[in-house]
Formats: sequence, structure tokens, C-alpha cells
Amino acid sequence: MSAVQPHSAHRSTGGGATVGKGRFAPSPSGDLHVGNLRTALLAWLFARSTGRGFLLRIEDLDRVRPGAAQRQLADLAAIGLEWDPPVVEQSTRLALYEAAIERLTAAGLTYECFCTRREIQQAATAPHGPMGAYPGTCRDLTAAERAERRAAGRPAALRLRSAVTDFTITDELHGEYRGAVDDLVLRRGDGMPAYNLAVVVDDADQGVDQVVRGDDLLPSTPRQAYLATLLGLPVPHYAHVPLVLNTEGQRLAKRDGAVTLGDRLALGETPEQVFGLLARSLGYQANTPPELLAEFRPADLPRAPWRLDPARLVASNPGP
Repeated sequence: MSAVQPHSAHRSTGGGATVGKGRFAPSPSGDLHVGNLRTALLAWLFARSTGRGFLLRIEDLDRVRPGAAQRQLADLAAIGLEWDPPVVEQSTRLALYEAAIERLTAAGLTYECFCTRREIQQAATAPHGPMGAYPGTCRDLTAAERAERRAAGRPAALRLRSAVTDFTITDELHGEYRGAVDDLVLRRGDGMPAYNLAVVVDDADQGVDQVVRGDDLLPSTPRQAYLATLLGLPVPHYAHVPLVLNTEGQRLAKRDGAVTLGDRLALGETPEQVFGLLARSLGYQANTPPELLAEFRPADLPRAPWRLDPARLVASNPGP
């Protein structure tokens, strides 16, 4: 596996010469619900408890609802979280993503893919991949076959020519995790950089060496770590934390009722009360982020999802 040397990367040394950073990176597709706020709080706690900086990044390469990013920042501030400026938007960083794609392409590690989403869904899954993994349909097209597809007006995505079928990462809560790697998309058919590429480039460029996020993203992490190694970038320390579920055991969503901070305030609660609920869900009694930080121990975190009934404000704390 040959690495593509990056133009630059912030690296955290074992001796502590470089201070690393954590981050929270929401998509501005709508207001944050209490599950998002809980993950943001955990990302902040992990970062600050280890002496790291803490960044916010708006991942706006896909769905964007006007005003959502501003409301998200306001809600995070309302529950007492603070972060290191500036807040970065991915849409302002397209040149960085294109530079990474160009380096991968120059190393012979990319190819055009003309498959539609439906064709990929209908095709047999790659033998080594998870359900829905790309089966490599366009991997070995000839130049004439690619030209034919272009002439037919089929937009081409750009995929990574992966040399491995799986990759292992280490997670603070899950230990060693080995996951499938397929030929992931680097640039979408509409010309926009894909999430898996952008997040890898952003974390390295911003000096993020600690990634705390929901455990629903754990299966995609080996892909990102593998891509980082190809680009010659450091692989972050990972901690994938349990999600918040509704009473049916499904991931909490806005359709579940009064689940955003704005919803809770409209019912007469205060931001401090909502923060207290989040703290209790983690097994702590605290009224502010600094109070919680003073007691925070990652080893004591609940490992099961937190079930929340927004209508009754009854939460089952699963315990450590």
C-alpha cells in the first residue's frame, strides 16, 4: 500500500509537543435534537478532559436548510458548550478536497464510476463488503467503454481503487474494530466531494486527532482510516458513543415529539434543565459543563443506548 504524501498535516506526537483537537461536525439539515446535543457534549468532554482544543465544523456539502447552522450554534452555546474559533464550513474548503483527489488520481488510485444508485442497489454486493457495498462494476472499464458512457451523457462519480478489503481501527469504547472497505466514492456524480473524503481531509488539516461521534458511524470508520493512510495523514483516536433511542428502540428523530432544545424551551424548560437531563443520562449529577467535566471519566460511560420518552421526560439510564 503506497501512501500519497500530503501537502501538510497537523500531527500529534507521543511526547505532547503538539496539542491535538476534538470536534463536533453537524450537518445543517435542521435543528439539533437532544441526541445530537448529547453527542456534542460527549465530544466536548472527551476533548477538554484530555487537554485538547475543541472545534466546530459545519458539514454543508449535502443538505442545507437556511438558518439551521446558526440555530445549531446557538443551541450548543445555550447548554453551555464553548469552542475554539473559527467555525469552519466545508463548502469553503473545496480546493483542499480537490487537491487530495488529484494526489490520489496521480498515484493511480481512482477510477470513474458511471453506475446509478439503482444499478448499485440491484447489483450483487461485493463479496467482501457489507450490504450495499460497491461491487466494482466500473473498476476495469476500458478507455473505449468509459468514452461510450460519457458520450451517452452519464455523469461519472470518482471512486477510490482500494487495495484492501478490510481495515482495523482502535476505538476507545469498542476496542479493536475490523470493518469492510470497498471502492468508496471520492467525488459524487454532481461534482461535489464525498463525505468520506472531506471528513478525512478536514480532520487532518484542522489538527483533529480525536473523533467522538455516534456509534452508528462506526462501520464507516475503517474506510476513513484507510483513506487517511493512503493520503499519508494521521489516523485519529476514535470513540464511538451510544445513540439516543426513542421508546420503540429506534434512533431518536424529530418526528418523535419535543426533542429539540427549542421544543423543550417552548414547554417551559430551561437550557440548564435540558443540560441536567443530558448529564443524568451519562450517569452524573451536574448543572453546567465545567461541573460535569470535573467528574467526567470515559471508562464509566454507559455502553448501551439511552432511551428517551420526550412526552413524559422519562429516560432509562442504562448505567455503565
